[in-house]
Amino acid sequence: QVQLVESGGGLVQTGGSLRLSCVASGHTFSSNPMAWFRQAPGKEREFVAAISRSGGTTYYADFVQGRFTISRDNTKSTVYLEMNSLEPDDTAVYYCGADTDRVYGGSSDYRDYEYWGQGTQVTVSS
Repeated sequence: QVQLVESGGGLVQTGGSLRLSCVASGHTFSSNPMAWFRQAPGKEREFVAAISRSGGTTYYADFVQGRFTISRDNTKSTVYLEMNSLEPDDTAVYYCGADTDRVYGGSSDYRDYEYWGQGTQVTVSS
């Protein structure tokens, strides 16, 4: 059974930074793309970033605008989301997802991800 555990969320001021981590277990981590999504209260889950299985290709939502960086360390079965220049609109629960049915590339559609972590809260104060 695939398990994903996120960490690194917290409360920061506008303009601050956070680094989220997601540790995976229960599958061959390097075999599949991973992604970060977020969900704010009353809103649908929203794509943030995805990364190919090797880490060589990354995909970002337009709103990221160079502020976030997704990366992975396959030796540690961990995917990261480095977030800079945070804004109040970035406030949400951030989830990592594993797309275990895909080998190449990455997807921005949350329906393609079979496994999810419990989420980590990010709150940006103005």
